[in-house]
Amino acid sequence: MTTKKALYEACLTYIDERLKTVQKTILDIQQSLESETKSSAGDKHETGRAMLQLEREKAGQQLLEIENQKAILQKINPEVKHENVTLGSVVKTTNANYFIAISAGELRIENTAYYAISVATPIAKLLVSKAKGDPIVFRAQPFTITDVL
Repeated sequence: MTTKKALYEACLTYIDERLKTVQKTILDIQQSLESETKSSAGDKHETGRAMLQLEREKAGQQLLEIENQKAILQKINPEVKHENVTLGSVVKTTNANYFIAISAGELRIENTAYYAISVATPIAKLLVSKAKGDPIVFRAQPFTITDVL
């Protein structure tokens, strides 16, 4: 399996794990809402329900974010090699290695660290449309792109 394919699969796994966690949270909140019974302290009951509703809205936002990230991943073809950095590129530099896809943090492939980052991140904005050999300065630190896959 190529490095890019492995990174792509790792991002899919990351999204699936987040999706399972958020779906479980939503299910737990739904069950809590259904089991909430009217107590003699009505205000306490209403406060509890309001808190659960807020948690459910927050989980719904997280679900929407996951769906957006999944849509971004679906735009990537891990078989395509890029000359210039774009969505789906693996970028090796003298400083660090990046996979331009979604923000999924550090991924280790064959004992090498890659940072899965979104095109919206500051470092990705600097890298996009650059090519092998191009110099970059990020946070006053110069480095060079050594490869684009």
